[in-house]
Amino acid sequence: MACASWHHLHSPSLTRVILPILHHPTAPSAAFLHRLNRFSSPARLTFAVNQTNPLVTPVHAQAKRGFSSKDNKMASPEDLRFESPLKIVVYPDPILRKRNKRIDTFDENLKKLVDEMFDVMYKTDGIGLSAPQVGINVQLMVFNPVGERGEGQEIVLINPRVTKYSKKTVLFNEGCLSFPRIYADVERPESIKIDAQDINGARFTVDLSELPARIFQHEFDHLEGILFFDRMTDEVLDSIRGQLEKLGKGRKPVLVLENHESAFTTHVLIRESKWWA
Repeated sequence: MACASWHHLHSPSLTRVILPILHHPTAPSAAFLHRLNRFSSPARLTFAVNQTNPLVTPVHAQAKRGFSSKDNKMASPEDLRFESPLKIVVYPDPILRKRNKRIDTFDENLKKLVDEMFDVMYKTDGIGLSAPQVGINVQLMVFNPVGERGEGQEIVLINPRVTKYSKKTVLFNEGCLSFPRIYADVERPESIKIDAQDINGARFTVDLSELPARIFQHEFDHLEGILFFDRMTDEVLDSIRGQLEKLGKGRKPVLVLENHESAFTTHVLIRESKWWA
């Protein structure tokens, strides 16, 4: 398993060629950075919500912990079954907090799912998308930092794991279209090293920095059941709390207690209100 930067990665099994844009030495343009404000998974799925029921429990961010790797199960063919066209899951759908299974079958169905994910991503003006955001709880993400079909580079990462985070962190205004029209500052490591598999199952290691690193971390959080407001400071979370509660209005709150591991902390604690249809 070789370690390489994106533009030095050589894997004959990669079906989507990797271009230098993912490791560009110069500062990104204003238009390029603007796309980050819209990044991650676009949203268009609507819910049949009873708007007469008030929100009972306020929103609380959960501890920044992903699921233990020991608990990962392999996805069955049923787990990977989907219907076209894909639709985006919107908060507070509990699908966004479920455990996501690892993939060990790399077949035509998986390739079709990847194509469908890119399709809905482009149609809704996104630059990244994770499988749970289209209702499929498996460890799969796709992204293209340029966000335009036929431009930039389409990246597919399956069963990804982060092996190293940089000590330097960067604050940036993020959006997630599973949270329509909500934007806020999120602090993340500037660069990371990851291990993943490509669309054919070949495993590789790669370094990411700047925009690709941020997109990856946002999507990887989704695979860990973590949402972008979980990464916000209390002050920032307070600034969007009203918008979050409006998304959850009309849904019954349920207190959930789960054990998670963290890349940043070692203790275990998670208390959070969830809304169920």
